[in-house]
Amino acid sequence: MNSTSENPKNNKRITTALLLAAGTGSRLYPLTKESPKCLTLVNETSMLARLVTNLKDQGFTRLVIVTGYKQECIVDFLGNQNEGLSIEYIHSPLYKTTNNIYSLWMARNIINEPFVLLESDLVLETDLLTDMMYPDRIAVAKMQPWLNGTTVTLNSQNKVTQFQPGTIEPYTETRYKTVNIYSFSLESWRTIAKKLNQYITEGSVNAYYETVFSALVDEKSLEFTAVSFDEKPWYEVDTILDLAEAEKLFPVVAEEEIAYALY
Repeated sequence: MNSTSENPKNNKRITTALLLAAGTGSRLYPLTKESPKCLTLVNETSMLARLVTNLKDQGFTRLVIVTGYKQECIVDFLGNQNEGLSIEYIHSPLYKTTNNIYSLWMARNIINEPFVLLESDLVLETDLLTDMMYPDRIAVAKMQPWLNGTTVTLNSQNKVTQFQPGTIEPYTETRYKTVNIYSFSLESWRTIAKKLNQYITEGSVNAYYETVFSALVDEKSLEFTAVSFDEKPWYEVDTILDLAEAEKLFPVVAEEEIAYALY
């Protein structure tokens, strides 16, 4: 799968990230009783710490986080600056009764540049982000029997032609699982924000943001180039079982390896 864009305007690297971290993480309870899901440890390192390291290693300079449940834990953990990465927060007071479409909508006024959108329950290798640092891309992995959730179909130019909601119905075309990482040009973000406003005004606060992306792709007013995440490990942690699988993929780094990296 080739993810290289031929459009010159899409060749400038993105340095802003938006991280959605408002949810209660109820499926990880009791691990989330005292702290938000993103601070859950995966082999001694929290998902949030891993993601922040990923972003710094890729040269990001601005991180905006939409918080909700136990937001003070995230602020206390990260602060407003982390080794050259400036960090800003948007608190969603309605986190108990809204979904990620609302979290994304809340960022409509604070971000006015191209950015990468990530969910805070992802664990991944840093270099998987390399091809996501250019506008209008979507991270995908070939659909496997153990995966579930939103999928997309691609055309021969590696563009998304359709989003499909999670389904157990059989299908014949090749589908790709969304990895919940997207990048947007400013033009695309303005188009998305306009559609988000429409959905939120109509009261669709419990939808997923993929609903908006799907509608815009169908209207041909939004285009994504797919970036394959099949080559290296990544995992989305929703449950205790997911956490166990993630820990198999991301083992503890031996002390001697840490020492070697430091010196």
